[in-house]
Amino acid sequence: MLFKHPELLYALLLLLIPIIVHLFQLRRFQKVDFTNVAFLKSVTIQTRKSSQLKKWFTLITRLLLFASIILAFAQPYFSKGEVLKLQSETVIYLDNSFSMQAKGTQGELLKRAVQDILEANYDNETITIFTNNKTLKNTNSKTIRNELLQLEYSPNQLDYSAAILKGKGLFSKDNSTQKNLLLISDFQQLDNVFDIQTDSSISTNIVQLKPVNTNNVGIDSLYISKMNASTIELTVTLNGSETKLENLPVSLFNGENLLAKSSVSNTNKTSTTFSIPNHVKINGKITIDDASLQFDNTLFFNINERSNINVLTINEADENYLKRIFTDDEFVLQSVAANQLNFNDISKQNLIVLNELKSIPISLSNALQSFTENGGFVLVIPALDADINSYNQSLSGISHASLSNETEADKNITSINFSHPVFDAVFDKQVSNFQYPVVHDFYTLNAPESAILSFEDNKPFLVQSKNTFVFAASLNAENSNFMDSPLIVPTIYNIGRQSLKLPKLYYHIGENNTFDVNTTMRQDAILKLKHDDVEIIPQQQTFSNKVTITTNETPEMAQTYAITNNNETLEHISYNYNRSESNLNYQDLSTIKNASISNSLPQILTNIKSDNNINALWKWFVIFALLFLIIEMLILKYFK
Repeated sequence: MLFKHPELLYALLLLLIPIIVHLFQLRRFQKVDFTNVAFLKSVTIQTRKSSQLKKWFTLITRLLLFASIILAFAQPYFSKGEVLKLQSETVIYLDNSFSMQAKGTQGELLKRAVQDILEANYDNETITIFTNNKTLKNTNSKTIRNELLQLEYSPNQLDYSAAILKGKGLFSKDNSTQKNLLLISDFQQLDNVFDIQTDSSISTNIVQLKPVNTNNVGIDSLYISKMNASTIELTVTLNGSETKLENLPVSLFNGENLLAKSSVSNTNKTSTTFSIPNHVKINGKITIDDASLQFDNTLFFNINERSNINVLTINEADENYLKRIFTDDEFVLQSVAANQLNFNDISKQNLIVLNELKSIPISLSNALQSFTENGGFVLVIPALDADINSYNQSLSGISHASLSNETEADKNITSINFSHPVFDAVFDKQVSNFQYPVVHDFYTLNAPESAILSFEDNKPFLVQSKNTFVFAASLNAENSNFMDSPLIVPTIYNIGRQSLKLPKLYYHIGENNTFDVNTTMRQDAILKLKHDDVEIIPQQQTFSNKVTITTNETPEMAQTYAITNNNETLEHISYNYNRSESNLNYQDLSTIKNASISNSLPQILTNIKSDNNINALWKWFVIFALLFLIIEMLILKYFK
């Protein structure tokens, strides 16, 4: 028991006064002789004993009366804390990720949690509630009632350790307050290990909400599996925990028009295919009808009219193999001899190929530097017996690479950097037994970046430095058989594709997405993403012949958006929610330490409020004082 005013307890010393009065009577009895009658002696003895007992009862009740009054003024209370905490702070993390759409015994997990928080009656207490995408700081449930009731699901989920750190950061620096951190989530199984560090200043509580049914079916991915001159075959992959279904329908739409329909009966990594016409612009979506989670029942995608990539080859060697790779269905190839170059054509290109030039003039070096600074890409294929000084002077302005030490010897090309974007989705698996290309004359290629292709001694054969790709040797048939190798087409082709990052079928919200829009912008003009009333200005960088757009957290809603310039639609881009929450697998929290764990949110909220409340006892001591006063009056009146 603690006291709000413990200094008043010194008044208890005043209780010695009535004790002294009762123990040391100031009045002295005087002995008077009287007739020696036996029964009078007996009455006298009994009267004295009754009088002494009555006095002791009166003394005890008065002492208890005064003690109760003093204790009431000292305001005693019970608290679970060791010291008086006049204020308490409560920070609540409410997980509003898509997995909280799952239904528990009383409806959707998120909506039921909101109702429990509102019913906990935090109307007169200051609390802080934060979700995956919103923070409501130092408020009460009455003020934010509408915001909680209208809380939307978030496509991004905080890592649980990050949620704990953020929650601790929302507490004040006042060490005298009682701090309670409450985490409300279904605690899906994530990649990172969930652990809570010891912190004596904060009481951590965890509530794990679980759905009644953990079966869910969702659309996992979509990709182009086959393509020819007339049709494109789209493959839809589904993922789910239900292994047996009765003909789950899968529908393909272009806008709101139904193009095709299929069905599946087993959703454990099952796929289905659709065929659509080639060279047709489509703003499509794939839909299924599943009663569990809703966010993964739709996948948006789009196929734009293809923007051809502009490629300029500056040649002093045979360029026929480049013409066979840069075909006119995807590229606009312009091929010129080195002595016939029109410098005005450089700014219009996406990729410039220096095809075995004996030397690189200063004027061309300056033009290439300006070209790369505006987002252009350069591919350098050195010539035999080239002017190394002119090459290095040019490379120093557009990359970190350099050439040195021409060597005449046979050397095999044996290593492929499969993780490099040039070989993204080229190989189904990492192959090591392919027919090794060989070169007879090569340079030492120096660059701090990792090689894309390497020789057998791990020296680089092809590197990318900034926006520049550099080979270590010429590729003509006299010096190398690389031109006849299976590597030539994916390598050169994907370098061309890298120079203009065309949009994919779709992107995931929350990831770092970058793509190029092939357009020329006026000064101060900006591109926007639009869908109905939603208008977003993404991060963008404007170059002379393209605009590079980067998105991460935006947009927030899965949909197909139009990329516009002054209300003119240039092309479309599709965004979808990440599918990582489709699998309803949950963490085992039994091993979590330094936290109180429960699956009942109302019970935890009640416990926190009871811990925060101070149980005042002064009213009870007032009642005790009145009770002792009544007892004293009864003793004085009826005790004989």
